[in-house]
Amino acid sequence: MTSPRRLGAPDAKNRVVLLDAAEQLMIDEGYAAVTSRRIAEKADLKPQLVHYYFRTMDDLFLALFRRRAEQGMAAQALALESPQPLWALWRFMTDPSATRLTLEFMGLANHRKALHAEIAVYAQRAREEQTKALTTILERYSIDMSDVPAVVWTFFATGASQVLVFERSLGMTEGHTDILKFLEDQIRALEGDPIQS
Repeated sequence: MTSPRRLGAPDAKNRVVLLDAAEQLMIDEGYAAVTSRRIAEKADLKPQLVHYYFRTMDDLFLALFRRRAEQGMAAQALALESPQPLWALWRFMTDPSATRLTLEFMGLANHRKALHAEIAVYAQRAREEQTKALTTILERYSIDMSDVPAVVWTFFATGASQVLVFERSLGMTEGHTDILKFLEDQIRALEGDPIQS
């Protein structure tokens, strides 16, 4: 019986460099460009190191998604604790680089079942955290949620922000000015003008 192949340490510098290279390739060229050879080339490391740190490309994609998901959850938590949580959450949700990567992961998940399952777990967790925080925020602003519960606001804001960023990436802007004005006027009515950080 053969023993399992030894893997590099999860916190090793080269592993982080490989994940950074894979992420940049996904952002710049899309998930189809992310191969072990291209990752190693971009990281300026030997191709064998990719499989020293990750048994399979699925393992690499899962590690990359989990890292980004945890960074996203931390950034979202920070946004929701800010003095103007709705503005901070809106800026977080309309960050084009994060949305670009999310769309690449969604496309990749069509071909990789483990990633598909992981995205579903993260998306559920993110929605629950956003809804919990929005409930607290809307209560603080004395907003009656009997007709429109916090989860509806969460869904609307998430969907609108992703569509806006996705369409911008395609060069499509029809209606964006109006929807941005509408959404930002709603936030402004509760939190005033955004404080520049």
